[in-house]
Amino acid sequence: MKKALALFLIAFPFWLGAEIYTLRFDGPIDPILEEYAVNSLRDIRQRGNARLVIIEMDTPGGFDTSMRSIIKAMLNVGVPVAAYVSPKGARAASAGFFILLAADIAAMAPGTNTGAAHPVSVTGSDIEKTMKEKVTNDAVSYVKALAKNHGRDMEMAGKAVSESRSYTSEECLKGGMIDLVAGDVKDLITRLQGKSVSLAGGKEITLDLHGETIIPLAMSERQKFLRTITNPSLAYFLLIFGLIGLYLEFTHPGVVIPGILGGISLLLAFLAFQVLPINYVGLFLILLSIGFFIAEIKVQGFGVLGVGGIISFVLGSIMLINSPIPEMRPAMPMIITFAFCFACIFMFLTWKVFQAMKRRKETGAEGIIGETGTARTDIDSRQGKVFVHGEWWNAVADEPVPSGTRVRIEAIDNLVLKVKKIGG
Repeated sequence: MKKALALFLIAFPFWLGAEIYTLRFDGPIDPILEEYAVNSLRDIRQRGNARLVIIEMDTPGGFDTSMRSIIKAMLNVGVPVAAYVSPKGARAASAGFFILLAADIAAMAPGTNTGAAHPVSVTGSDIEKTMKEKVTNDAVSYVKALAKNHGRDMEMAGKAVSESRSYTSEECLKGGMIDLVAGDVKDLITRLQGKSVSLAGGKEITLDLHGETIIPLAMSERQKFLRTITNPSLAYFLLIFGLIGLYLEFTHPGVVIPGILGGISLLLAFLAFQVLPINYVGLFLILLSIGFFIAEIKVQGFGVLGVGGIISFVLGSIMLINSPIPEMRPAMPMIITFAFCFACIFMFLTWKVFQAMKRRKETGAEGIIGETGTARTDIDSRQGKVFVHGEWWNAVADEPVPSGTRVRIEAIDNLVLKVKKIGG
């Protein structure tokens, strides 16, 4: 009975039918993509019925730690893994180049390229010279080891790291860096039929892929959501939108909706910043710029605080996600748009302040200057009474003014009006 059960468990995966699984790597190699890849490869290993795993790639590179974790999962999945740079016009740069060489089968679509794998800091900061040499040498050794394991050109692989060389699909095929160039996934599977593959443990497998089912493994809804909000431009937008929402709530208590939306947006932005390479000096500059704008409105800094806020905002936005990989930075048009909007708001508020300063006072003692009234008594240089704005005032005049005459207020001194006869 036990033997029968053991035979059943061994044969069960084969009764289910062998399958080809496909994964898709689009965009930077980051912790979210790492989670998707590692979990998918672990599930494939547990199912035990895979004939081939195809990883389609179009990536500018990304985090070294995420790359190494993905490669480790690829080497231990227990079935042949094909890394395929596609579609036409795609690339597998930097970290993607390492993943391509680590695969049991390396393939590229026509018109694609790979390489440019010299290590850089994803935060854009300079690496100290000695440390930079260590990091580069380690990366060169690693990529050569990956190339050697699959009989690929170690010299070309090393130059892609040490000299940032980039190669087309034709150059890679001619130089022995990849196994084949295929037009699409179906063409790739057709050309792999009957090919012998040596796995990481030394096991030889001859691929029999005829009629096998192709099963795409997509990201989970959670991973898709996290991948969306970790888009640098969206994370940047959430940060600014959140700050504006909270500002509106603090300055207009009780509105509620801006505060709720602002708080949620700000928390989502901070969640994205846990994945993205954030420069905290840039973040503090953005916060400082918001403080400058608030101060400009509150204390009327005559434009100085507003200009400082715009400069701080632009510098902070540029520095916020200062990665050498363009896909890991906010889009410059978005930064310019926000800066322009803040500049327009600041200029409008400053203009309103100057307009208020130029406007003649219409209330209080000073507001009465220039108004007209009626002399209620005779007015001379020593005394008199005038009726203005429904009030009686003491008044004096350089020239005598008879009672009942219309007068204009010329000045005020200690609540005594100096008047002049209209037409006099």
